[in-house]
Amino acid sequence: MKTLNVAITGLGNVGQHIARLLWQRQAPYRKRYGVEVRLVGVCRSRSGLRCAQGLSEDEVLGTEFEAELSGVAFLQGLQADVLIDAGPSDFETGGMGLVYMRHALNTGMHVIAVSKGALALHGPELLQTATAHGVQVWASGATAAALPTVDFVQRQLAGCEVLGIEGIFTGTANFILNQMVHVGMGFDEALQQAQAAGIAEADSRFDTEGWDTAAKITIIANTLFGAGLNLHSLPRQGITDLQAADMAAWQEQGLMPRLIGYVRLDNGQVNAGVAVRAVDAQHVFYRVNGKNKAMRVVTAEMGELCVQGGASSPQATAAAALKDLENLLKGW
Repeated sequence: MKTLNVAITGLGNVGQHIARLLWQRQAPYRKRYGVEVRLVGVCRSRSGLRCAQGLSEDEVLGTEFEAELSGVAFLQGLQADVLIDAGPSDFETGGMGLVYMRHALNTGMHVIAVSKGALALHGPELLQTATAHGVQVWASGATAAALPTVDFVQRQLAGCEVLGIEGIFTGTANFILNQMVHVGMGFDEALQQAQAAGIAEADSRFDTEGWDTAAKITIIANTLFGAGLNLHSLPRQGITDLQAADMAAWQEQGLMPRLIGYVRLDNGQVNAGVAVRAVDAQHVFYRVNGKNKAMRVVTAEMGELCVQGGASSPQATAAAALKDLENLLKGW
């Protein structure tokens, strides 16, 4: 039986969910694909574990990790076919995610990215490195998790010319906008409610200032169109400056504000960004309520298609990463 060795960098909430799902699916992987999938390494920020024969759940969740076995030390001698990076996203430099991904690709490992920073800042470089070494970069967990984005276009629309993509990619921002319009809350009150419900982080600026959407649309544009974009080069708008008067005016006109990430192909040029747009009742985004997300794709041959929904949770993000792994297994 063939084997596929997997390593996970970043063993926080999402990383632990990925590991658990991987263990649960080992038997189905053997039956369906004839492949023994082994977790051969995991690391946190300052410690890690490695075992060429595979780590069990008891070993990972019940064993003291080896100190200093992280970063470069963890990578040295790591015998893995796939690296799943689930560590924190660094949007200034790419952080350790960039270190892990560069090493993995340069040594012939496939990469499944959950953290967004490295791909949002250095996506073109990482994608070129993957091509040069005959491996792939997968990023379902980094581009709206449970909502299919890149894989939807690559597989379901493979025979089409894609003219444009737009989406509601940040559930936190969508929840706040819905509360401001439908309930009449101000931004601060709606944000507090989102935080109390566990939808928004204590420091939610990354979501509300449009950075999260910008990171996702950057990765989508680079992966699908070879756009060569950098997160900080995109025009970006957030929702923090929206006032009650704005909401009242839109509501009077029968419009609904949405924070939308977009990428368009204009005469061979790729244009992407993040903007607040007020859509009417005929638009598919008008009824995307709560913390739901959605994506609309315009094609030359099939017209417009839309996908909507998907949970926003660590388990959903983990399942998105394992979806990428399963797609990789199909050709292993």
